[in-house]
Amino acid sequence: MVDVEKFAQALFQGSTEEVKRLTQELLDRGERAENVLNQGLVKAMDQVGIKFKNCEIYIPEVLIAARAMHAGLEVLKPILAKSNASSAARIVLGTVKGDLHDIGKNLVGMMLEGAGFEVIDIGIDASAKKFLQTAKEQGAKVIGMSALLTTTMMQMKSTVEMVKEAGLKGKVKTVVGGAPVTGEFAQQIGADGYAADAASAVSTIKELLGMD
Repeated sequence: MVDVEKFAQALFQGSTEEVKRLTQELLDRGERAENVLNQGLVKAMDQVGIKFKNCEIYIPEVLIAARAMHAGLEVLKPILAKSNASSAARIVLGTVKGDLHDIGKNLVGMMLEGAGFEVIDIGIDASAKKFLQTAKEQGAKVIGMSALLTTTMMQMKSTVEMVKEAGLKGKVKTVVGGAPVTGEFAQQIGADGYAADAASAVSTIKELLGMD
């Protein structure tokens, strides 16, 4: 039986060792790796996301929790890889061309991995072509784009248009976010979704993929 509260407590404390111990203990008891991931780490990270969304905790606390969650994930990865457990969906994530900011993007990536998604992070200064090419090569269901500068926001439009031109509109969802980006802007450029923060990114993507 997976005790999500124990995991949540360890995450809020940022205790990587405790998360590792809890994960290994459950595996030693014969719990399936998928259950430890979904019923333990993912559900505990959901609690972190809710508190972040409600402004009960802030970015530093989320980063600490995400780091602890990754410690548990490292224990599970070799087992999950062997059992070919499929992740919820593959997501290509990056900061658009001309923009070198990555804290927000990294936080979104951690939250998405915490929710069970497989994240392919293509880094900063990523061109529309790189987003599309990676999505096609990796069979991604979502492209997530971040921008912190108003001058680089239009790069998001280029990616959305390229996805459409490639005949992938609807098959590959596009989600945008970042400090200057708004829901209205997302609609204007034809993006499928907009996320105001890291916690919203998870719920927006789940909704777009019909997982909520």
